[in-house]
Amino acid sequence: MASSQISTSSGNKPADPYKEKNYDLHAPVQEKIEDLVKFIKDIKYGMLTTKASDSELLSSRAMALAGTENGGVDLIFHTNLFSGKTLDLTVHPTETSMSFLDVVSGGWASISGTASVLSGKDAVEKFYSPALKAWLGDLGDGVHDGGPGDPRIGVIRVESKWAVHVTPRKGMIGRAVEIGKAVTTGDVPPINKIREISTEELAEWRRTHPE
Repeated sequence: MASSQISTSSGNKPADPYKEKNYDLHAPVQEKIEDLVKFIKDIKYGMLTTKASDSELLSSRAMALAGTENGGVDLIFHTNLFSGKTLDLTVHPTETSMSFLDVVSGGWASISGTASVLSGKDAVEKFYSPALKAWLGDLGDGVHDGGPGDPRIGVIRVESKWAVHVTPRKGMIGRAVEIGKAVTTGDVPPINKIREISTEELAEWRRTHPE
C-alpha cells in the first residue's frame, strides 16, 4: 500500500494515520476473500446503494442476501421487477455498491460492483424463497401471488469489482482502552484490520471458483 503523506514541521507524516496503522497489507488473498465471504453470509442484511435512473441522486435500501455465486464473491438479491431499484440498476448497472455492518463487533464490509437484473425462470426458481410472499402480496388474479411463477419476481446479481473489509483486532473493551490511550498520547492505535480486495484478485478467485 502506498502511503499518503503530508509535510509537517516534524517531518513527513501519513495523511491518514488510522489507515496506515490498521491496513493489513500482508494477508493472503485466500484468507481475505474467505473471511469476507463468511462475514457477508453471517450478517446477511446490508444496504444496496444505487444511482437514481432519472437524476444524480443516490439511494440506499436494506436488502437480504438471497445467495452467492463464484465462491461467494458475487451476491444475489431478490427484487420486484417493477420497483425503483430495478430501474436504477437497469440504467446505471456499474454504479452499485453493497455494504454490511456488524453492530456488535463494529466490523463492516463494502463491495463495489456491476449489477444485472435477471428475470428468467431458471434464475428465479434457483433463488426463490416463500418469504417473498410477505413482500409482494397476493393480488388475487392467480398470477401475481408471490409464488415462483409471479412475473414481478426478479434477481439482482452484483458482480464484485472491489471490496474493503474491516475487522476488529480486539473486543469492545480492548478497543475502548486503546482509543482512550490514543486520546492521551496522540498515537493512533492499531485496533482494526483493514483489508482491500482488488478487481484482479476477485477476477482470479472467480476463475478458480466458478460455482
